[in-house]
Amino acid sequence: MQKQFVYAVSTAAMVALAWVVSGAAQSPAPPAGIPRAADGRPDFSGIWQTLSAAEYDLEPHHARRDAPPSLGVIEGDSIPYTPEALAQRNRNFANRETLDPRTKCYALGTPRGIYYPEPFQILQRPRDLTVIFEFGHPFRTIHTNGTRHPREGVGFWYGDSRGKWEGDTLVVDVTDFIGETWHDRAGNFTTDKTHVIERWTFIDANTIDYKATIEDPTIYTRPWTLGVQLHRRREKNFQLLENYCYTLEFEDYYPIPKEG
Repeated sequence: MQKQFVYAVSTAAMVALAWVVSGAAQSPAPPAGIPRAADGRPDFSGIWQTLSAAEYDLEPHHARRDAPPSLGVIEGDSIPYTPEALAQRNRNFANRETLDPRTKCYALGTPRGIYYPEPFQILQRPRDLTVIFEFGHPFRTIHTNGTRHPREGVGFWYGDSRGKWEGDTLVVDVTDFIGETWHDRAGNFTTDKTHVIERWTFIDANTIDYKATIEDPTIYTRPWTLGVQLHRRREKNFQLLENYCYTLEFEDYYPIPKEG
């Protein structure tokens, strides 16, 4: 009986050890060769852009006249709207050509600015990251110096962003939104109660895994998460260009001079 007990304990210990070893072998190691700042943190400085079709519609959708087909970028495929909010989204979709804030040249908001199909640039230093967008050239500051959100709500187009490091992942808490932006061209919308948690992680030196978990009890039944990959723009002399779309209606009055 004693021998059987010892054997059983030994076997259990070996199984437990095997699980530990197996888990350690399967745990992803930090990618080698990722850029790091002087403080040892991953350095996200650079110009980035997604190849996804998230901007057109976060959910899976077939081809439309105003959008290419896509498998979607949402975990679970659909946004968990309340019935009332879903009805609002559907009204937005039906009138998207005129209601989308983008068509009025408003700021894109968070996270839409990240997966909008134009490049954006990150400038990083120990106390913050500055994100500069090509569309309209607004900028967003992600504070990483331990400061907190303002006590009194102000209302920002891109929200108020406070980041912290979890290993090599930058986790950003974004709140205090103005509530007038959309998530995409399909009418998925925000309110001033929207709360976003972003996770920025290098896959390799030139690719970022970007995830955003969004909660808002006024329009969603539960939090939901989207994910896209961001690719470094490495073309020679690549840079952000002017795209002030609100000036386009005046182009006949202020034509671009021809060179030469």
